[in-house]
Amino acid sequence: MSGERAPAPGDLAWVEALVNTLSVDTGEDRLAKEFGLSGAALAEATALREGLRAACRAHAGHPVAPGELEALNALLAAAPLTVRIGPDGAAGVAPAAVAGERALLARVASAVAGAAADGTWSRLKACAAPDCQWAYYDRSPAGRGRWCVMSVCGARAKMRTYRAAARTT
Repeated sequence: MSGERAPAPGDLAWVEALVNTLSVDTGEDRLAKEFGLSGAALAEATALREGLRAACRAHAGHPVAPGELEALNALLAAAPLTVRIGPDGAAGVAPAAVAGERALLARVASAVAGAAADGTWSRLKACAAPDCQWAYYDRSPAGRGRWCVMSVCGARAKMRTYRAAARTT
């Protein structure tokens, strides 16, 4: 699903784009092509993406199997990160200067840490539609958005509810 929504703020937009390299409804997977990955690096990136999708589902209040988050936590624990002090004296986590397959992991871990610190991490959610699960940034005032695009996934869900209610009456 592509969106009518603005991307997530800052580096979280990059995490959102990574999660959305897989179209759940069609099975189209652009991860290898977009990041130039293969072999073990592609397998690790796929596990990272799906772990992030599980976290986005959890943010949206959907059930997540514990193993999904344990795998993500193990990957993030191995991320090469460093603490940097900016020109204003503020401290932040940044990817360590690494190349290759660990660079992707470091960039994701840094973005997640930064988003957790600034309070935006929990607003990166997965669409409630089981055949979509597109990651989106919930900008609703109360943080209760459910669908990536209301006019598509939200409308389909409401139509299913309406039809089910009509069948029971």
